[in-house]
Amino acid sequence: MNKYLKYGLIGVTAILILWATAYFIKQNSTPTQLYETETLEKKDIINKVIVTGKVIPEDEINIKPQISGIIDKIFLEEGVKVKAGDLIAKIKVVPNEQSLNQARGRVRNAEIALGNTEIEYKRNKALFDKGVISSQDFNNLQLQYDQAIQELDNAKSDYQIIRVGSAGGSATANTNIRATVSGTILEIPIKEGDQVIQSNNFNDGTTIATIADMTKMIFEGEVDEAEVGKLHVGMPLEINLGALEKDKFDAKLKFIAPKGVEEEGAVQFKIEGDLVVNDSTYVRAGYSANASIVLEEKKDVLAIKEALLQFDKETEEPFVEVEVAQNEFERRDIELGISDGIDVEVVSGVDEDAKIKVWNKLEKSDDDSD
Repeated sequence: MNKYLKYGLIGVTAILILWATAYFIKQNSTPTQLYETETLEKKDIINKVIVTGKVIPEDEINIKPQISGIIDKIFLEEGVKVKAGDLIAKIKVVPNEQSLNQARGRVRNAEIALGNTEIEYKRNKALFDKGVISSQDFNNLQLQYDQAIQELDNAKSDYQIIRVGSAGGSATANTNIRATVSGTILEIPIKEGDQVIQSNNFNDGTTIATIADMTKMIFEGEVDEAEVGKLHVGMPLEINLGALEKDKFDAKLKFIAPKGVEEEGAVQFKIEGDLVVNDSTYVRAGYSANASIVLEEKKDVLAIKEALLQFDKETEEPFVEVEVAQNEFERRDIELGISDGIDVEVVSGVDEDAKIKVWNKLEKSDDDSD
């Protein structure tokens, strides 16, 4: 082999060795981790709060008896529509034996007192007619006689009320339980044979029936203290009922409780909203419901996913990493606007074309290296 060929092979071998070395150095310097990127999008962002609660009638009227006794007959059922004055139930008066005996004794005492007073009155009237006694003395006797008559009438009336439930001899006015308002009977919590108690200063009395106007419904729910400050009376609500998934109802916020109630460590405030009920949809009292309340809304704004955000450990200010070269990123501080919990508005800091680093790191697969 001549020397030129020998030196040529040595040179080619050296070049191949250098090229192979450079290739492997370059391959080893390539990062094993690659990052995906996403760009900003223009979206409509709605910041809203979801409130859980229920739908109930605006007013529920409890019908209570005017006299104590036992339910003799119930004429209507739950769910029936009634008008004011419709008969719901009838009470049978069962007098207390002790009270009845005391009332009977009072009548007898009044009769005895009246008999004695009447004898004295008639005797003195004859003397008065003859001019033996003065008119003043006779007038005093006349007053005593009239009072005795009145006392007997009162005793008889009390005895009649205790015995049959009415002073007039007919207990219809007190023993017939009638609807006081028009509406739908929601509940009849008693049954025939139950004992009921009249309402007085020391007892609310037994509820015979509950009546409500089902055309006037309200949403009642509770809002966390973190959200209640953003609400105001008059805000629109969108109501979804658990039992009527396909139907949505409009409502308007009419009440926000001035005082919160602590529940499981969180303070909740009651809210109420007037519900607009369609004539074609029957809404039952007590349906569970969710109310969607829009706090803030912006249309066609630049937005990114909240998952792409990072926060400075010291200042807690938000920032993102923007791609400036292949797999090279730099930090950009940004200003944020409203958020719906998934997307957030970007006010400034990056433009629409910026490629934002996705923090879900993806290992380069074997298929990609082939």
